[in-house]
Amino acid sequence: MDRGIGARPAATALERGILYRPLPSQMLFHQTGARFKGFSGPVGSGKSQALCHEAIRLAYVNAGRQGLIGAPTYSMLRDATQASLFEILSLNKLPFEFSKAENVLTFEDTGSRILFRSLDDPERLRGTNLAWFGVDELTYATEDAWIRLEGRIRDPKAQRLCGFAVWTPKGYDWVYRRFIKEKIDGYEVIQAKPFENRHLLEQIPDYYDRLRKSYDPKFFQQEVLGEYVATGACRAYHAFDRQVHLMQTVYDPMKPLYWSMDFNYDPMASVIAQRLRGGEIAVLDEIVLSRASTADACEEFARRYGKHQGGVKVYWDATGNAMQSSSGKSNHDAVMEYLRKAEVRNVYHSAAKVNPPVADRVREVNGCFLNADGERRMVIDPRCGELIADLEEVAMDESGRIDKLRDKRRSHVSDALGYLVVGLMNPRRPNGERGQPL
Repeated sequence: MDRGIGARPAATALERGILYRPLPSQMLFHQTGARFKGFSGPVGSGKSQALCHEAIRLAYVNAGRQGLIGAPTYSMLRDATQASLFEILSLNKLPFEFSKAENVLTFEDTGSRILFRSLDDPERLRGTNLAWFGVDELTYATEDAWIRLEGRIRDPKAQRLCGFAVWTPKGYDWVYRRFIKEKIDGYEVIQAKPFENRHLLEQIPDYYDRLRKSYDPKFFQQEVLGEYVATGACRAYHAFDRQVHLMQTVYDPMKPLYWSMDFNYDPMASVIAQRLRGGEIAVLDEIVLSRASTADACEEFARRYGKHQGGVKVYWDATGNAMQSSSGKSNHDAVMEYLRKAEVRNVYHSAAKVNPPVADRVREVNGCFLNADGERRMVIDPRCGELIADLEEVAMDESGRIDKLRDKRRSHVSDALGYLVVGLMNPRRPNGERGQPL
């Protein structure tokens, strides 16, 4: 039970019992009396629970006053933060009203209000006095947003003024500087330990083992161990090593063939791969054409692999699903129509509606080259010169995006590789016309 952990509530505040078994790090977070406090922890460390319980506690401590919960984007606020809070309130039968139009929650027994706000535009955060605020995933928000919220903690009738946040480390960014490195007066941070969440491990014992196999060592260190590591501008595909991952491959006409495309005019880029006996991905070939159309790429694929007997599965850039004004059909439609007319046998496609986030795609590729268990699950044939150049030269900028301005030829063929890796590691049911092979 959590009965007012931390600062003592006012005499007029209503005390309620909450079903909550805080972990050691969560308990320390709730108990600290700092004006501004943070909870830094790896995935699965209970950050969202800590955020929501602290918000509820402060709403009851500051009966009749107003607080705010923010998240970097509205979708994150709605789908993650609010969903967790509403679940806790419902589980504990705490009476509240929620105005969807105003995005405001009101506790019926205290009159306390919680404003829900996206932090993507800091200027919108000016205005009403607050007793408290809490921010989810602070490392994805800007420092300006945090500073605006700091300035709003000024309700003279509040019993406990407090600003708090939870986050997963994201390198030596402004959050690290403000909460850890510079140790600003009035700030305190609790750093959760990895594997501390007994509730999670009771339900999913192999949770962290699965992540170890999916994440590359650097990302595992950050996301699972909760450590601060350098993540500035650097090679995107840092796990690739030509001394380890280049290998002469042997094309097998009887095994499934995977063709992954990035729809771009200059260059039009794609990669061709198969699985090795141990399940590793072997990138056999690339098709990189300057000033080329989708039809040009299909023609070249059919010339090289049109007689393949083992079936072909096509992966692609989801933006290719948009209709082309000149032809009235999408790039996806054009590919499947061309392969059908070319009599390429047993063709399937992976019909993702949207591309995976760039950071996730890059992480999956790095994890295939080397995961935290030391496993290497992908090799590249030396003939794939453009792909190798991408893997060694494509960089990420300070914001975690791929730098496409340095060299306009770079990144397209490695994008195609990313669609392939995500598709193979997160398989979807293959389908062609009417869900059947062509």
